[in-house]
Amino acid sequence: MARICDIYDIINSAAPFDSQMAFDNSGLLVGDRATEVTRALICLDITREVIDEAGAMNANLIISHHPVIFDPIKSLSSQDPAYLLARNGIAALCCHTNLDISPVCGVNVALANRLGLRNIRPEEAFGEDCVLYSGELLEPMEPEEFALHVKGRLSAGALKLLPGDGMVKRVFLCSGAGGEFAPYAAMRGGDAYLTGEMKHHEALEARKTGLTCVVAGHYETERVFAEYLAAYLKKRAPDTGFLVSRAESAPFTTV
Repeated sequence: MARICDIYDIINSAAPFDSQMAFDNSGLLVGDRATEVTRALICLDITREVIDEAGAMNANLIISHHPVIFDPIKSLSSQDPAYLLARNGIAALCCHTNLDISPVCGVNVALANRLGLRNIRPEEAFGEDCVLYSGELLEPMEPEEFALHVKGRLSAGALKLLPGDGMVKRVFLCSGAGGEFAPYAAMRGGDAYLTGEMKHHEALEARKTGLTCVVAGHYETERVFAEYLAAYLKKRAPDTGFLVSRAESAPFTTV
């Protein structure tokens, strides 16, 4: 049975924790490295619902993308996730920006694979903000056809489309909040850009480029990492169960 430190090392070899961005707080945030892991539950965010789910299935480790402790804690209430984790003896291993940029089992790689892209590769890092990935569709699509393809593959309730000037073949993407990088995707020869969030002024800048842009939701573009990482870990720690959370959901609903 794997220990937390073993799982940490597996992830670290593919997505080094020391590659996380300066503002981040990835790593083992709750728990003891020497603890043997009965089951690990993988999720985007550690919420009360996810902690209850972990307890119900006897999972003593939660692996999340977003850190359960991000800013310095000055107090803890009995409903705070970090408090609930400690009270229930559940550890938290959080893999945020180090997993965003990983070319092995990263969030953007998982997103590109979910879309069925080929020739997936990292494109360029911009300061400490983001890494873009690109890939190619098997066949060119009209902008609206591409948007519907994304919607179906991500099971998104709704998305925003900024139709471009031509067919979509080469796709750039940045999971989560990456709206500011659409112009870079256009400059590097992209036909379409997919991200989770885009501000109004970013959309106006993107429209000038003639690039097709699809904004599919922060949750929807990052949630895909869980199954991808679970499969990666199962191959390397087969004696430990890695399960994907079914309790978490997007914070927004569409009406």
